[in-house]
Amino acid sequence: MLDKLKAIRDKYLHLEEQLSDPGIAADPERSKKVNKEYKKLQPIIEAFGRYERFLANLNSAREVLAVEKDPEMREMAREEIAELQPQVEALEEELKFLLVPKDPEDEKDVIVEIRSGTGGDEAALFAGDLYRMYMRYFQDQDWEVEVLDESPGTVGGFAKVVLEVSGDMVYSKLKFESGAHRVQRIPETEAKGRVHTSAATVAVLPIMEPEDINIRKDDIRRDVFRASGAGGQHVNRTESGVRFTHLPTGVVAESTESRSQHKNSEIAMGRLIQQIRDQQQSQHASALASQRRSLVGSGDRSEKIRTYNWPQNRVTDHRLEGDNKNFNLDKVIEGDLEGIIEALTIAENAAKLQAETT
Repeated sequence: MLDKLKAIRDKYLHLEEQLSDPGIAADPERSKKVNKEYKKLQPIIEAFGRYERFLANLNSAREVLAVEKDPEMREMAREEIAELQPQVEALEEELKFLLVPKDPEDEKDVIVEIRSGTGGDEAALFAGDLYRMYMRYFQDQDWEVEVLDESPGTVGGFAKVVLEVSGDMVYSKLKFESGAHRVQRIPETEAKGRVHTSAATVAVLPIMEPEDINIRKDDIRRDVFRASGAGGQHVNRTESGVRFTHLPTGVVAESTESRSQHKNSEIAMGRLIQQIRDQQQSQHASALASQRRSLVGSGDRSEKIRTYNWPQNRVTDHRLEGDNKNFNLDKVIEGDLEGIIEALTIAENAAKLQAETT
């Protein structure tokens, strides 16, 4: 680990030199790239600096204890060792987590799709609750949001709503939201006060470019066409629908969600890349569904990543274990997702760390 950390520090110092280079400073794109990489390494370098200082002090105290004859000096050395040892061990663990390989898509902006699942009107109302929960969270994060498409439910909420979310490290936090979300509560229309179970699905798709998975742009055919709104209404007079075809594989993806051709291009390209990625991955796995299906399942009540239980005022994330999996529903539904996201991030990093060391 020390060799890896020293190599990272050498790279960090080299980037620091580049930032003071007038030639690089005069090139906005290159300067932005170098600065971004520099800032990405800062947490590791800062933790490594603290680790080296604490370790040097610990080794110094151990040397004093090994050679010192004076009882008082030996006691002082023992006390210093007892204080420094756990701090050094804690910093070692922090560095291990900081060195865990990051998801290359973590920094990307995303498309979020929320759809009502099993449960009829109640499922649509719950999809509306999820929409409002996420919008509050996005606002707290100071992210920009654009509604690309929406299909209201018959009594409120949404049958479907599609959002584009952009900001700092968006996918790193929202990637855990993909899946089936189950709700247990008494619907307003329930006369006998019985608890009903419904579901909505969430898909979070990173906005990607062909170079993200080495797709040649020459291998992609782009077609535009006229798109229509919900129920065939509001036919566009311009060709805003976009369809991409990957010629070598025949994979086709399109989007009509937005009235903007540019936005539809982003969505369709993201879907195309996800489908090609799935096709490439299927060479190593016997059966992989499309990206969205693998993320959200069928929307059935039995397929769930998280349950929102109104009678017990509790949200349970089924990917977590023990006491860490339960959260206060009142806070979560108001957009306080930090606790859940932090717990899932820690669990993911722990799994990666275990995989790295086995």
